[in-house]
Amino acid sequence: MKETLLDLKTRRSCRAFTGQQVKDEHLAAILEAGTFAPTGMGTQNPVMVVVRDPETLAYLSKLNAAVMGADKDPFYGAPCVVIVFADPQRSTWVEDGSLVMGNLLNAAHAVGVASCWIHRARQVFASPEGKELMQKWGVPEGYEGIGNCILGYAAGPAAEPKPRKENYIIYAD
Repeated sequence: MKETLLDLKTRRSCRAFTGQQVKDEHLAAILEAGTFAPTGMGTQNPVMVVVRDPETLAYLSKLNAAVMGADKDPFYGAPCVVIVFADPQRSTWVEDGSLVMGNLLNAAHAVGVASCWIHRARQVFASPEGKELMQKWGVPEGYEGIGNCILGYAAGPAAEPKPRKENYIIYAD
């Protein structure tokens, strides 16, 4: 229990990667943690797509950057991205997919892999190019993007945490 709490307190987003591919055993552990995320009524409706192919990663990065109106790599050179999708027909779809993302981020840290949540998955996969990729990958029709979890090994030390804000917790009793 103490180790879990320490992992939760020490995980940081990474924006500089070595380029070394995530080891298969690390990736398997991270993905398995994603499958154990809580979902509304236990439906397990989210799906994860793992992309490690450099050409596909570059294409996804370009699509994501276009949504931002930028010409930079929003994946920061990470060699792996796990895209989480969920079914908007479920009332808890955003929460379900977000919990999967949280499990991925925390599990990555627990096995020594750096990570970061990259937004704009919904916009990228609403585009014709994104829909084409989803169909190619076998993502169920109608699903929408929740987030991109970039994974790799950190090129440097993690940042120090910001001090926790005052009044973060309010007791109502």
